[in-house]
Parts: sequence; structure tokens; C-alpha cells
Amino acid sequence: MILRIRIATVLALSASLLLSAPFATAQADGDQILDGIGETALIARYPLDGTAADRSRNGFHATPRGDGATFADDRRFGKALSLTGAKGVALELPAGMLKGVESISIVGWVRLRSVEGNPRLFSFERDADHIFACTLAGANGAEGFSSTITAQGADATIGPASKSVASGRWTHVAAVLDAAAGRLSLYRDGAPVGRADVPAATIAGILNAKATETTRLRVGLGLDGLIRDLRLYSAALSDAQVRTIHDNAAGSRRIASAGASSEAARSAKAGPVDFGGPKLLGVADVTATTTVGFLPKLPPMVPGVREGGAAGPALRVLWPAPKSADEVARPGAYTVTGQVPGTPFTARAVVKVSAPTGAPETPVRTLRPFALGEVSLDRDAAGRETPFIKNRDKFVRALARTNPDDFLYMFRDAFGQPQPAGAKALGVWDSQTTRLRGHATGHYLSALAQAYAGTTDDEPLRAALRTRMDATIDAIYALSRKSGNPEKPGGPAVADPTKVPPGEGRKGYDSNLAAGQIRTDYWNWGHGFLSAYPPDQFIMLERGATYGGGNNQIWAPYYTLHKILAGLLDGYEVAGNAKALEIARDMGLWSYERLKLLRQETRIAMWNRYIAGEYGGMNEVMARLHRLTGDPRFLEGARLFDNIAFFYGGPDHSGGLARNVDTLRGKHANQHIPQVLGALETFAATKDANDFRIAENFWDIATTSYAYSIGGVAGGHRPHNAECFTAEPDTLWQNGFSEDGQNETCATYNMLKLSRALFLFRPRDARYMDYYERALVNDILASVAEHDPGNTYHIPLNPGSRKSFANEAMDGFTCCNGTALESNTKLQDSIYLRGEDGASLYVNLFIPSTLKWAGRGSTLKQETSFPYADSTRLTLAGCDGIELFVRVPGWATRGFFVKIDGVEKPVDATPGRYISLGKAWKDGAVVELRMPFGFHFDRVMDRPNIASILYGPVVLAAEESAPRPDWRPLTIDVNAPEKSITGDPSTLRFQVGEAKLKPFFESYGRYSVYFDLKWEHRER
Repeated sequence: MILRIRIATVLALSASLLLSAPFATAQADGDQILDGIGETALIARYPLDGTAADRSRNGFHATPRGDGATFADDRRFGKALSLTGAKGVALELPAGMLKGVESISIVGWVRLRSVEGNPRLFSFERDADHIFACTLAGANGAEGFSSTITAQGADATIGPASKSVASGRWTHVAAVLDAAAGRLSLYRDGAPVGRADVPAATIAGILNAKATETTRLRVGLGLDGLIRDLRLYSAALSDAQVRTIHDNAAGSRRIASAGASSEAARSAKAGPVDFGGPKLLGVADVTATTTVGFLPKLPPMVPGVREGGAAGPALRVLWPAPKSADEVARPGAYTVTGQVPGTPFTARAVVKVSAPTGAPETPVRTLRPFALGEVSLDRDAAGRETPFIKNRDKFVRALARTNPDDFLYMFRDAFGQPQPAGAKALGVWDSQTTRLRGHATGHYLSALAQAYAGTTDDEPLRAALRTRMDATIDAIYALSRKSGNPEKPGGPAVADPTKVPPGEGRKGYDSNLAAGQIRTDYWNWGHGFLSAYPPDQFIMLERGATYGGGNNQIWAPYYTLHKILAGLLDGYEVAGNAKALEIARDMGLWSYERLKLLRQETRIAMWNRYIAGEYGGMNEVMARLHRLTGDPRFLEGARLFDNIAFFYGGPDHSGGLARNVDTLRGKHANQHIPQVLGALETFAATKDANDFRIAENFWDIATTSYAYSIGGVAGGHRPHNAECFTAEPDTLWQNGFSEDGQNETCATYNMLKLSRALFLFRPRDARYMDYYERALVNDILASVAEHDPGNTYHIPLNPGSRKSFANEAMDGFTCCNGTALESNTKLQDSIYLRGEDGASLYVNLFIPSTLKWAGRGSTLKQETSFPYADSTRLTLAGCDGIELFVRVPGWATRGFFVKIDGVEKPVDATPGRYISLGKAWKDGAVVELRMPFGFHFDRVMDRPNIASILYGPVVLAAEESAPRPDWRPLTIDVNAPEKSITGDPSTLRFQVGEAKLKPFFESYGRYSVYFDLKWEHRER
């Protein structure tokens, strides 16, 4: 889910820090987007304005140590942390905050009272041989300001130095340790004052994920003076960013958009591109048709025109992306000119616009999923556990060991109820003061329901999962019955959701969740209310509250609610718990009663408010509630969550996704993908063609213009936000590859859900399942740690990257840790799908598995070692009369071969389509499919010499020993890559020159996924 840019807020963050003025309110209150630098990069931020609390979303609260650590009044900042310089007096930071950090930047303001005693801004000590520190002044005033790393002992230090920081004035200081560049930089008042090269091994000795628990992180050792606005970033800030942080504090309004790694990566020149085939002369002209008011769908790939009329690979064309539908406002024709990156050629499309005739298309859903228990994952043809089995088992077994009371802790806290013995609060985004608490419990319920439903061969394990799910639902049910009812018989209560008063003794509504300060007067919250925090955040959203860490700000209340409701509905639909539906129904009505009173303009503003208005898939669960209960209020409620600006371009419905206008640019990806899923769920009830268009057009735009090679989306350096789509479509090179990571895992989880849901309506369009396979194999499988259920938030694809795994103990969840519970407990859910009429069966994915079609008594067993083999074997029983469809993958360009009972069957197998193999099947019939793998490239659309290498469906990664400041160059024979790439297809281990390649989903160390491809000279 979550990260965050709102331009007005970004500008507001630069309020002046005049000598006579207090620290800017926006910064002190905890708004998370500071100086244009995305929140994912922010490890922690300590305003030190009277408290040592971390105002980032991560909750790494610091602890003052020693009697001399106090907060003092200051003329410039209002308040600041005051230290005496005495032994042991310091600010201690949690050691775990450096886990998985590769590069680090520490910035802050200091005012020294004395330059004596070698005052340190920070000292990070793993042990006596590994110390990273910043000393502000020393006996040698000319070189007293320094940042150093101790590599192999106290006398072996590396780092830049400069003139000592002066006493008696505020100075902004920064130290930036850039792992990719192997450099440590030192800054004073926004300007660099020194740099030093640092070996990668030395950096790894400090920022070592396995050693963070033994690291001691202290701020202000020996410092007699004041500290204010200390920030730690998990990225190497650029010179421009450090300067911006300093200048904004002095009254400027600047936004720095790229960090050091992004700047270095984008400094590479465009290389020559050979697309293969005979000499390229241009690309073919294109003709497209559309109706008035709807932008045309222009093909992203266009055939090349080659010397002698020869065939060759199609080329990517970057077409203009209008921001409105004005150019199709009337019938006629017009010409569009696109660019062919990597060539001097342009492309031409003639668009014919006609008046609409007849009713708009309203597709019918013709496919249905199987229940999870009807499909089991099997070992591969060689008897080995597959990556799917391994990942499933990591999560299912860990779920069976969880304590439901930990997931209920914050719910009980919100209702003022005692905690059972042994219960402990979850961490990260489910901690005491985090305004998203409760989100993990929704994911937990969905995962338990799915794991229970899919566990058919281990009854004790199945029972353990069911017990935990039922216990969680029972406890939530009991709490939800309290809302709006008197604490004691005859006592006061407010049952009406629209009349919730402020908490006792409070002038208004706030989001204060601190222990002893959180309101717990559940009898005033309205009938059916259920959350892990009181109703205030919902009410504050209606009244204009923004996202941030202040008590007058909120996080994303409806996002959290969606997770809880989705978990409850999964508990009901997937696992049959009737109480879960009752809870969800009442909370859905609580939301409906409040929202129906709001004006459309208010809701438009709410749903477009950055992060605060993120509502997950509330339209989806409301539509599900309508389907399950038949209550029309829920369908109306789903419509109240329509993001009118995103879907329709505004109240006049003149643009937006419904008209194929790209409204994705610059938006937070996972704030919007679930909204599109909700539009498709709503379509099932409304049959409104616009609802379907929204989903279909979004999918086309996202997968074509914003997706990375592994299938993930999001990760822009413009806007500087790892969770946002790039500022413009088709600009991954220009605006993507954020140094803070890409491919937010929960966004991929939702893209898979959307792909599957659309395929149910478009069963012959293999693009949906081609994408599903790409993202499942190369993103979802790749997001899980090797030996435990630790999983990723972002999956970076920058040169020499490394994945960062977390939550292996299931005790501290981000959004992506939550969706990982769900993804890995339903890995079998799309291997097969069936026709609504029960007369057809679709084989979508080539994963060893067994289907037992309960309603027909049919079975299909798939035996394969795919993707370590390019074939699969299907054995059928009880399938006579069922038409069997199989996917011909889009990458299967070297043929697709079918044998039935040992006899070769001629098929017209076009890559990217489904073929029918008939419906006359005897028991024991065997279908053998072979699809020879080949090497192919996924090129960055606006820089085609930068590309990933795939072997069949598998993205290959090069093993790296250290971070890289550039893209690894590889020389390839473009016409015959197999001549340049050697290795063993049965293990998927290959080599190009010195680069060793293996599947990205098997990469747990450092890697490169994109390469600067150099083309071997060929005779034309």
C-alpha cells in the first residue's frame, strides 16, 4: 500500500525557519513527505521538539540516556534536544532500524555550546572494529569536522574531514554513505565539504542486516549543545537533496527529485540498439478506430519495415498520451505520431472516430474459479518440492504457530478491554500510536481462511488454522457488539453512526492513540463500529484531515477497514464462518450511513486526498456485501466510493479511465489498483459498461506503460516516491528506477487479482494469464526469503541491488507483509478455471498440481518440472464432454506442440492465445504439451538498450558481489542469443561472458536484473 506525495503538502513543508520563529508546524506535526523526498527512504525522523518520538511512519522511537538529556527552549526552533556532553548522556536509537539498509544518510541541525570533548553527531557501533561516526569538532580545528568508518580496528579509519563546526550558532550537517558509489560524503549547511572512497566490504561491515541487533546507535555522545530535526534515510541523498533540506528550512520552496543512485544510473548514455532481423527501414503505418468520446487503443508493438520486405521482430512505439478525450469529441479522422525509441524513426497512426451505434458492450463472465481445496500443489516430475510448495509451507506453518491474541491486541486496546495473558502487540504498522493499526488482522483472517480451505491432507494443521481463525472472529464479534451499546445497563449510548460525539473532555476529534490517552468510549461510536482505533479518523477525513503523524492528521482509515472487512468476508465465503458476515454487514452499514450524507464534492476531495483518502477496495467489499446479502444499500455504498476524478475525469464524466484517458501518471499505485478491482466487482451487479471499461483500460495502461520486467509496478524517481507510478507513461528510464526500490509487492498482489478477474470475462485473451504468470513467477515467488516467511516490501531492480526481507516472525507488518500472507496461501487458485456452465476447463499455468472437480467427479493431474523443463503432462479422468483449453504463452515463439495419448496433434497455436483440444476424453487420457524455451528481452520502453533477459517465462538475474553505480554491460548476439548465453536449462543456470545468470526468484544475494546490452557485430 502506502507512500505518499501531495504537491500542495510538499510545498507547505518548506515553511520558514527564521531565527525568531518556531519550527514549522507542518514538519513538527509529522507530515511524511519532506522536501520532495519520498517516505520509503525515510527510516526515522526526530524533530526533537519536546519528545524523542519518531515522526516517520516506522515508529523507531528514540530514548534519551543520562541525566543531562533534556529538552530546552530555543529562539529559532522553539524547542530542541539539549545534551551536556557528560559521559553516557546521549540519544539512543533502536538498533533494528538499520536492518536491510544498504546506503544511509544522516542529516540534522546542531548548535554547539562547546567544541571540547570531540562531540559526535552520531556514533553507530556494531563492535570495536566496526564504527561509523560523525565528529563535529576536535582539537585540530582545521580538520575537526569528520565522518569516519572504522574498518579493522580503532586505528584504521576512513572518511572525509573539514574545518570544525563552530559553536554558538545553528549548523546543518549531513553524512551520506553511498554503497553503490563506494563513497562517504560530508556536508555543512547544504554544501559538500569532503568525500572519501570506502570499500564495499567496509560499508557492509557497518550496514550488515545480520548484525543489527548487536549494533548500538547513539546520537550526541560528548556533545554539549542542542540537536534538532534529525533524519535518517535508507538512500544516498544527492548533493541537490541535501541542499534542498537545508534551504527549505531557511525559507526556500524547493523540491529535489532524485537521489545519488538515480542520478548516477541515468547518467549513462543511450547505447546503439540492434533489434534483430534485416536492416530496419522504419515501422508500418497503423489504423485505429474508436467512437466519439473514447480515446483509441494504439498498439504498443508495431511491425518493422525491413530491407527486402523481410520479417523481423516488432518494435515498441511510444504514442502520445492525451490527458483528456477532447481530440475524439466528434466524428472524423486524425493522425497521431509516435516515437520509436532507439531508432531515428517515427510511427504514424490514423485514427477514425465514428458516432456510437447501439448499446455499449457489457461483457458476461463465462469462467469461474475452483475452490482452493479442489486444487492441490504437487511435487515436480523429478519428485522435488517446487518453489510454490516451499513458499506455501513457510507461511502456512508459521500461521499455525501464531497467537490470535497478538492480532487482537490493538482491537482490545481500542475498546479499553483487558489483554489475555501472553498477548503482545504486533510491531511496525500495528504498534500503539500507528494510525493504521488493525490492518494486519484483516490479512491474517484472509490468510487463515485460505490456508484452512487449501489444507486438505493434514488434518491437525487444518484444525490449528481453523481454531485461530474462529478465535479471532469470535473476539472481534464480541467487540463489535459493544459499539453503540451502553457500557452498563441503562447507561448512555449513541447508536446512530452519524452522531458520534468527540471523546470525553476533548474539544473535537483527534487521532491520539497513545497509551492512557486513546478514547475508549465505545458506547458512543454507533451501532456495529469495528476497528482497532476509535471512529475519529473516519470523521476527521470527512472534515479535511490530511495524512501525517500529528494528532490532527490521519493515515488511511478506510484502507484499514477494507483489510478487516475483506478478511471477514473471506472468513465467511472461503471458510464458512457465519459470524464474520454479520460483523462485516454491520460495519459496512456504519460506513454507508455516514457517507450517504456527504456531498459529491466532499467525497471527490476525500478519495483524491493523498494517502488519507486511500480506501483500499472498499467499493469491492461493499459490492461483495450486496452480492452476499442482497441489500441494495451496499450497492449504493459501493458507488459512494467511486473515485470520480480517477474513473471519469470529474463530475461531468468527460474523461478518466472510463474513456481510456491515462489518469495513472504520478499517482500512488496501490492506492488506486484496489479501487479498479472494486469497479469490476461493482460491474457484476450494475452491468454498467463504464465499470468494466475502467478496469480493462487501467490494466492495459498499467501493464503496457508502467510495468517493470518482473511484472511489478511503481517505483518512480519522479515523483520521488517508490510507491508511485512515474510522472508520465512510458518513461521508466527517464522517471523510474527509484533508488528507494520499485515493484511494491502488494501492488503486484492486486494486479494479479485484477488480471484474474478480467480473464473471467475475456477467456480467450491470454494476455491476462501471460501477465499473471510473469508476475507470479518473477515477482511473488521472488518476494519471499529463502528459509522463512520473511518477505519484501519493494523489490529493487537497480544495478547491484539486494532484496530486503522482513516479518519472518509474523510480528510486525507493513502493507506488503500483509498481502504476502494472502498471496502465499492461495498459490493454486488460478492454475485452472472452469466454465460457468461446467462444460469447459482452462489450463492457465504450468504448475505440478491435481484438480479434483467436486461437482463433476472429474480429475486432472498435471506433472511437470516447469520452469526447469519446457513440457508438461496432463492426465484426465471423468472429463468426457468437457472442452479443454490450454494457454499458448506469448513467449512460446519457437513452437507449441501437442500429443494426445502419444499421437502428435496438429494445432494452430498462436502465441498469446488459447487453443481448444476438444471435449471427447476417455478416462486416463494423456495430453503432453511442449513449448521450447528461448532467450528473449524485456526492454525499458524509453531506453531499449537497457533490458532484462528472460528464458521462457523466467527473468534471469546476474549474481553481483557489490552494489553497482552503473548497469552491467553484456554483449549478446541479437539474432541468436543462445550463441552468447551458455548453461544448463535444467537448472536455469547460465553465463554471458563473466556474468553468471540464474532465476530471479532464486536470487537471495546481490543481483542485477537489467543490463546494458551491447550487440555483437553481424553482417547484414
